[in-house]
Amino acid sequence: MDWVFAMLGLGILLLAGDSLVRGAVNLALRVGIPALIVSLTIVAFGTSAPELLISIQAVMRNVPGIALGNVVGSNTANILLVLGVPGLIAVMHTSECDSRKTYLMMIAASLLFIALAFRGVFDWIAALVLLAGLAVMLGDSFLHARRHRRDAAAAAIAIVNEEGLEVADPDMPWWKILVFLALGLVGLPLGADLLIDGSSSIARRYGISDSVIGLTLVALGTSLPELATTVMAVIRRQADVALGNVIGSNMFNLLAIIGVAALIGPIPVDPQFLRFDLWVMLGASLLMIPFVLLGRDITRLWGISLTALYAAYIALVLA
Repeated sequence: MDWVFAMLGLGILLLAGDSLVRGAVNLALRVGIPALIVSLTIVAFGTSAPELLISIQAVMRNVPGIALGNVVGSNTANILLVLGVPGLIAVMHTSECDSRKTYLMMIAASLLFIALAFRGVFDWIAALVLLAGLAVMLGDSFLHARRHRRDAAAAAIAIVNEEGLEVADPDMPWWKILVFLALGLVGLPLGADLLIDGSSSIARRYGISDSVIGLTLVALGTSLPELATTVMAVIRRQADVALGNVIGSNMFNLLAIIGVAALIGPIPVDPQFLRFDLWVMLGASLLMIPFVLLGRDITRLWGISLTALYAAYIALVLA
């Protein structure tokens, strides 16, 4: 039953997160909040809501290893798996994308995160540092968008839709908006509760650590929306959406999720993270250099290599 509860919780989380984003985006558009602000804040936070709720619940349930494992494992999966699997389907023409600035910000966020991890715990001090980094990132995005105001509204609606949700409908009826919001607000904590209960019970039953469960089962599950979005982006020949999805998700995981969760309670850093997992996450991030900085496409050979590296990583973690 533990596996059933974990899978049920994951399914509820994913559906509730989608519902919350649908309701929040259309509520914002109905009350006149600019679509640009919606895309930079509500969509960004809403699509990370499942990971955020999992991390908060894990800290409150005294299994913080799941919270940290979820973020580190998700960031690794987002690169090796989420870029690798679509690469098996078709060539991703990343050479046509310009994601250099946001990529360098992601690397900076990763280095900041690793430096704070060597303090041995993510406490309120680390949380404030991470959230300050998040504020800088959002501020830079907002200023960049203002400089391109001519097509800002149309571009923002496109960003909302390209998240794979296709939810922007300024004329959505109020009753439907309220239903989406209610389903999201009820479903997210319920799904997180079931997933944390099931995952921690599985860890105890098989004698493995909460961190390993976070790095594998929970991280893989919460990376499924990014994988689905990226696959659809590749099918639509939108490599820029695929790269942007991965880079943005990774920055939010590092800065927002652990930043907020560490305000709820301290998150100790297992020494295994310092010896291995954080460096795998950073190494996976550096593997994006050929695609982002050197103008290379993600070919099927790259897809095979990235996917194989992720499988090898999971095997090492479970071993």
